[in-house]
Amino acid sequence: MHFTIHDTPGVIHIIRGLSWLALKLSGWKVVNVAPTTGSYLIIAAPHTSNWDFPLGIAMAFHLRLKVYFIGKHSLFKGIMGPLMRWLGGIPLNRAASKNFVEAAIENYANNENLVLAIAPEGTRTSVERWKTGFYHMAKGADVPLALAYFDFATRTGGIGKMFDPTDDMDADMQAIADFYKPIVGKNPANFNPNITGSNRAT
Repeated sequence: MHFTIHDTPGVIHIIRGLSWLALKLSGWKVVNVAPTTGSYLIIAAPHTSNWDFPLGIAMAFHLRLKVYFIGKHSLFKGIMGPLMRWLGGIPLNRAASKNFVEAAIENYANNENLVLAIAPEGTRTSVERWKTGFYHMAKGADVPLALAYFDFATRTGGIGKMFDPTDDMDADMQAIADFYKPIVGKNPANFNPNITGSNRAT
């Protein structure tokens, strides 16, 4: 995996301190049930605002998690590209998502203690269903999912649950939907808790 801010001595310590201060001053409580070692895939939701990204980054720094985050490739254009990569960003082109899933699985196989993060909604606006690439990454790499969230109603966020995918994808997606249903994003109208896109109540 590429060189990031986490590999930059001095700077990373300052950023961690600033992240802790920013979260404390803004009244956010951060939780984390993820293991201290091992590989896993973080999914972050609800994604309803531009504020979710800096908030998620600050929480990762505060928790001392060396995270590589997956974002849409348009965020990496121009002068923002090097900065996004330095922060741990990996561009995702949805048109080639199948190959991206395979590449993620290969990276897990070749790296110990690898933590990737992705927003399954893929956009700040409401979607009918989540993209399922994250599920196939975790299943194919045989790593657990870390369910991360931003609850603006309680100003609580972080990693709230570890989830091991089973052989029943529908049941797994429903269990994930149940976890996120009560969580309130910054713009609640932009989040559809029925992440499976089915008519079942979640």
